[in-house]
Amino acid sequence: MLRIGCVKYLNARPLIHGWSGAVDFDHPAALCRKLELGDLDVAMVSSLEFLRRPIYRIVDKISISSRGPVYSVLVAHREELSRIQEIKLDPASETSVALLRCLLAQRGLNPRLVLWHRHPADATARLLIGDQAIRFRKKHSDYRLWDLGEEWKNAINLPFVFALWLIRPEIEKAKEIADALRRLRDHNLENLDDLVSTQSEISPASCRKYYREHLFFDFAEPEKAGLREFHRHCLLNKIDVAPELRLNLV
Repeated sequence: MLRIGCVKYLNARPLIHGWSGAVDFDHPAALCRKLELGDLDVAMVSSLEFLRRPIYRIVDKISISSRGPVYSVLVAHREELSRIQEIKLDPASETSVALLRCLLAQRGLNPRLVLWHRHPADATARLLIGDQAIRFRKKHSDYRLWDLGEEWKNAINLPFVFALWLIRPEIEKAKEIADALRRLRDHNLENLDDLVSTQSEISPASCRKYYREHLFFDFAEPEKAGLREFHRHCLLNKIDVAPELRLNLV
């Protein structure tokens, strides 16, 4: 039985909805640990996991990426960015934290970055990801929102790859698994209205817009170039990644 894990957010639904077997749904950081320890064979996890441990095979042609505003990865803040002294970090996604560090450095900003494990009600600035970010922006009109996907696009002019399907190196029939995941993605995107009808987190219109305008599920040359650029920026900012990036695609 294939042990497969996937992020539990709305952004991954087009990649996993309809999978015939059991799926371990969890937060990105938790899935990274399970994949590293061998508790999962395949997982949709943060792209930083591959940059740190490039032992995995990447399912080619699939990612969770943005080509501009991503909508669900943001810093909510009350003051001007240049005046922020501390940002509370959601510990669930190490990729978003690394992206934030790179973008802050790009702007010459150096606020304290502090992990939080419970809702920081008094925080003047916080990093939010996934469904939590979507819920926050609907409830809090009193915060300014810094969309990290949009900032990356403006600064680098390449897509940003948030997550990838990774297969552990010892798993057999990797090509068959990858082909099945690509077919599932294609089916869900071709039947997007059916997929939208299965969720209740946001309105159908908002969900369609999220999938069609903010998220992209390809891993083509622009996304690969964006991942390589992210790797370069991680090295520049002394973020723990492997010194070389070689994509082992299947």
